[in-house]
Amino acid sequence: MTFPSFTSTQIDPRARGKELGTHRSKAIRANLSGYTDLFTVAGATATQVRTWGELALERTADWAPHLAEEIAGIAGGAGLEPWQVAVVNARTEILAAIDATGEGECSTSVVLPGAGEAPRTVQTWDWHDHLRDAPMLWELEPRPGHVVRTFTEAGALAKIGVNTGGLGIHFNILRHDSDTADLGVPVHLIARRILDEATTVEEAADIARSATVSASTVITAVTSSDAASIEISPAGVAVIPPEPDGVLQHCNHFLDPALAKDERHSTDRPSTYARFQHLRANTEGLSSDDHTKRALAMLSHGPEDAPVCAHPDQTLPINQRWETVATIALDLVAARLRVHQGGPCQVTEATWQTF
Repeated sequence: MTFPSFTSTQIDPRARGKELGTHRSKAIRANLSGYTDLFTVAGATATQVRTWGELALERTADWAPHLAEEIAGIAGGAGLEPWQVAVVNARTEILAAIDATGEGECSTSVVLPGAGEAPRTVQTWDWHDHLRDAPMLWELEPRPGHVVRTFTEAGALAKIGVNTGGLGIHFNILRHDSDTADLGVPVHLIARRILDEATTVEEAADIARSATVSASTVITAVTSSDAASIEISPAGVAVIPPEPDGVLQHCNHFLDPALAKDERHSTDRPSTYARFQHLRANTEGLSSDDHTKRALAMLSHGPEDAPVCAHPDQTLPINQRWETVATIALDLVAARLRVHQGGPCQVTEATWQTF
């Protein structure tokens, strides 16, 4: 099985958004409905969600007006209000605002082999199973000659991706005591601006530092010769370099010592530490130049192991069910994504989708 894909033909942000919204209207509306259900089960009211969507749109317009225009275009094409599309883009912020937590989430590994060899990257993307149909692959050209390809959710401007400037990003959620209900710039839009504008890790970090946020995440930026995990929180931004052996891995807890003091996942999602140790223990497989071997190296299903590959417990409510929706590797040389629908436990060479 493969994820749906769309290639934009428009350069103007509002026109590009309207084109996407028109072609992916059903999926965008379904994604909004799925998030509305999630927010409701997690305790948010409809009034709160609308207020947060409007605030997210306002913060976006202040920080990146062209992205606010694109959101408005998507809304117009999909027959929605701009605040509703802003809600999809600010889902991380809204979940932080209502203090929604759960056991699950993503694991990322980057290895820089050196000697002119391409980076080896792979991550799992875990999310609520009732939203498994939300992902899509999107190719766009934010400016002439600069192409962005992203694995994202219908209506969201970006998530994991690559650009033809030689930079790619992975994406993991974090939680911090400084997270707040006073919504800031959505972290998914930080990812989009990085893909649109950055060609170096330093430029990616500068874009992250320029945003005032209300929720935490880590964006791992990688080029042919450099990488860093950019940990973002309302308390500040920290840049984590690779280990001396070129290995850079991240799950769902802060690695920066100062930010880690107010870490939330130490109690909310303790499996993040076991998953991280599993990645470290399997660095040899994760260093392979074969993306299938890298994905298989992420597997962890022993009785005492953290489930790097997640399967939902259908007896739990939707806000507590987690599934590995996708496994993604970056090909920086070709500026392409290698995407597998589902977790590493189902990966074969034939199941990869190249985009």
